[in-house]
Amino acid sequence: MFVFKRSFMKKLLFTILIASFLFACKSNTETKPAFDLVNAKKEIEAANKELMNVIAKGDSIGTAAAYSPDGAVMFNNMPSVNGTENLIKVWSSFINAGIRNIELTTTEVWGDENYITEEGTFIIKSNEGAQLDKGKYLVLWKKVDGKWKLHRDISNSDLPAATAAK
Repeated sequence: MFVFKRSFMKKLLFTILIASFLFACKSNTETKPAFDLVNAKKEIEAANKELMNVIAKGDSIGTAAAYSPDGAVMFNNMPSVNGTENLIKVWSSFINAGIRNIELTTTEVWGDENYITEEGTFIIKSNEGAQLDKGKYLVLWKKVDGKWKLHRDISNSDLPAATAAK
């Protein structure tokens, strides 16, 4: 009887070890799909196109909605502007000043499923089509409720800085 119990215990221990090993292997092999940066770039470019359309319509609320709730812009010659209400105000001031034609061109993106950094160029034109500014930008995009939102938006001009009159 003692031999039977000992043999049974060995088999039970062996079965438990094999089951534990198989369970551990199964949980380690379950991976989420690889992040598709090419598709994410297409999503960013589509979001930029929608942003350009909203600005062209003069919609400062819609423009601010393209940003994450704690989003911020860091543009030339002004302090950083954070949060939806402040973004509405700053975009309203740009739109009221006649800025409704902004061309954004994505040149590169990198990142993961939570944050993407976009590098690109911009051209700003007046309503009449005259070029007002051109430059480059970096945007940190944040995934919010399944959509890419601008989280940090920084740009600077390629045009020479204005000089004081003598």
